[in-house]
Amino acid sequence: MKFDITRLFDLVAGDPQADRAVPPTGFTARLTLFTAGAMAFLAVFALALSLATGRLADRWSAELARTSTLRISAPADQADAQLLAAVEVLQTTPGVAQARPLTADEQRKLLEPWFGPELPIEDLPIPQLIEIIEEGDGYDATGLRARLQAEVPGAVLDDHTRWREPLVAAANRLRSLGWLALVLIAASTAAMITLAAQAALAANAQVIRVMRLVGARDIYIARAFVRRFTLRALSGAAIGTVAGVLAILLLPSADVAGGFLTGLGFQGAHWFWPLAIPPLAAAVAFFATRAAALKTLREQS
Repeated sequence: MKFDITRLFDLVAGDPQADRAVPPTGFTARLTLFTAGAMAFLAVFALALSLATGRLADRWSAELARTSTLRISAPADQADAQLLAAVEVLQTTPGVAQARPLTADEQRKLLEPWFGPELPIEDLPIPQLIEIIEEGDGYDATGLRARLQAEVPGAVLDDHTRWREPLVAAANRLRSLGWLALVLIAASTAAMITLAAQAALAANAQVIRVMRLVGARDIYIARAFVRRFTLRALSGAAIGTVAGVLAILLLPSADVAGGFLTGLGFQGAHWFWPLAIPPLAAAVAFFATRAAALKTLREQS
């Protein structure tokens, strides 16, 4: 443990003699800060997208898997009889917790987004809907359809499977794309920092040769580059993360009517996830700079 603390102190404090080989300002310093900041900003949104679509997939899967709809299309003189027969069939079906016919007001509300609030639903031949809520392992859809066909000819069962599965699959795919975006962001950060480190090493080749003449080893020189670039990446990523979190806070709050587009922010403990972005950016910079520095120094030998 003492060794790890010492190494961490050396990384933060640095060595003034070795630091002379690394330019404190200039193009490479600005490039590293900008790259880390921009990638951290994008990482916040990729993380928010992945977590939000994960919540969406879980919610859709849980909610839609427990509900079904029965639609009854029958002549006016048979509608009430078929409705009563359908409710009786559903109430005696294992796995059905509740079967509730929707009222005229509820059906009007369902159609309101398309036809407006003044739809005269009582005067239109609109099928009667029954909401089915499942319990336990659910019901046997095939068996229930066969029973309904025999006892309620005008009933059509919709267990939501046809349109539930594509929605859940799309949300899961978006979640995977969000995590893939995070991997690509990390890879892009490593590539840009590697180029910046190589440019800094090439620009200070003369200073490095002088340090070698006085006995400095390559690992000693590389450590100075690793320290500077790691701290720059940490600082830039911290700024980018704060900017990203502030941008997320400015998004509309989650709203049922707004659907997915108003639920892209973080919720609950997920707000702690962005705190991991600056340390991860620093770790990426550490390994990328170390590999680039050691390779370039070997080539300059």
